[in-house]
Amino acid sequence: MQVIGYARVSSSGQALDIQLDKLAKAGCTKVFKEKRSGRQAENRPELQAVLEYVREGDVLIVSRLDRMARSVLDLAKIADLLKRKGVSLRVLDQGLDTSTSEGKLMFNLLGAFAEFEADIRRDRVADGIAQAKRKGIKFGRKKALTEAQEECIRKMRAEEGFSIEQLAERFGIGRSSVYRALQSGHTD
Repeated sequence: MQVIGYARVSSSGQALDIQLDKLAKAGCTKVFKEKRSGRQAENRPELQAVLEYVREGDVLIVSRLDRMARSVLDLAKIADLLKRKGVSLRVLDQGLDTSTSEGKLMFNLLGAFAEFEADIRRDRVADGIAQAKRKGIKFGRKKALTEAQEECIRKMRAEEGFSIEQLAERFGIGRSSVYRALQSGHTD
């Protein structure tokens, strides 16, 4: 069993000293540290390294919960990974410890809240999209060409024999847009 620490500050102007002192006092034999924004766990190489490094029976310690995760969703993912690996998590400032019944309960509650939050957000987004569609709002990228331009492309291709490359260059669009314009005239 190892006691491993993780410390993070958001910018290079901030110091890790306070966190490192707390982790040392907590008995960490190895500490992963980085100076990066905490927005997304996937974009923090040292966090990914410590999550890969820890083994069954290890204890991962952070000084504060926000040093590890900025969103409940990220926290739930990390907690689930640690649980599957058999690793306990201790958060010094908040007094959380997943090796205790109370700590496990707290993490399970956080996971349930994260799932609930994700469900609500998904429902809200679906409702907003449906309402926008009813109002006639179109989604996706704006078309590169107007219908008149598409018609012109079809005529230039059929009547004057312009190549796909010539049409693309003439209208300042990609070849795929030319092909779409040529296909939009066919009604099968």
